[in-house]
Amino acid sequence: MSALLEIRGLDVVFDGFRAISGLDLSVEQGELRFLIGPNGAGKTTLIDVVTGLTRPAAGTVRFGGEELVGRREHEIVRLGVGRTFQTSVVFEELTVLENLDLAASFRRPLWSLLRRRRGASPAVERALSTTGLSGLAGQRAGILSHGQRQWLEIGMLIAQEPRLLLLDEPVAGMSLDERARTGELLTEIARDHTVIVVEHDMDFLRRYASQVTVLHEGAVLVEGSVEQVRADPRVQEVYLGRAREEAGDVVR
Repeated sequence: MSALLEIRGLDVVFDGFRAISGLDLSVEQGELRFLIGPNGAGKTTLIDVVTGLTRPAAGTVRFGGEELVGRREHEIVRLGVGRTFQTSVVFEELTVLENLDLAASFRRPLWSLLRRRRGASPAVERALSTTGLSGLAGQRAGILSHGQRQWLEIGMLIAQEPRLLLLDEPVAGMSLDERARTGELLTEIARDHTVIVVEHDMDFLRRYASQVTVLHEGAVLVEGSVEQVRADPRVQEVYLGRAREEAGDVVR
């Protein structure tokens, strides 16, 4: 059986700088995969390619057997790929419920958007329940805490019912309690979705990751469990060669 996401020979070049170089990566259905690596390793660029924000110079990106390279962003979303960004993107003047309903609306035909709906759709109800935001459904998104805004953005992805979620540093700026809740949320989401997480917080990774891919200079350096990655001398060399605060002290 082929992988849900299969990337082969990927090259991305910006003004002569090779951001991704011959990258091969496979992610199976139902995985919770973490991507780590020093700044400039190509993590966010990789997500940009998968979601159609960046066109590669060469290579293939197949999702569920469909080639993504050359497709527009909205086409990739409709195929079942969703992502978050490093900075939360929500509509602050709308309520939590309205944000989720708007995110889910792209799957509905135009005529259904023109008539007044009663109550939330099943997809929105599931997103509220999964993210723990049911009690805040009527609250304006602009007054949510940082962590709650991040959960809302993840909920907006869930409401779109994607097969693959790409989350770019979901716990950045969160409190310890919010990080713990986010780790539980990712574990729960991974029961029904495939999830790829780009993360710098190595304590968070040690607690919640199962499979880890380490990127270095635009290519896959090593893959495996947290224990295997931490013990790999190539990973130790890459991270020990950088500032500890940048690397998150992954080898500790």
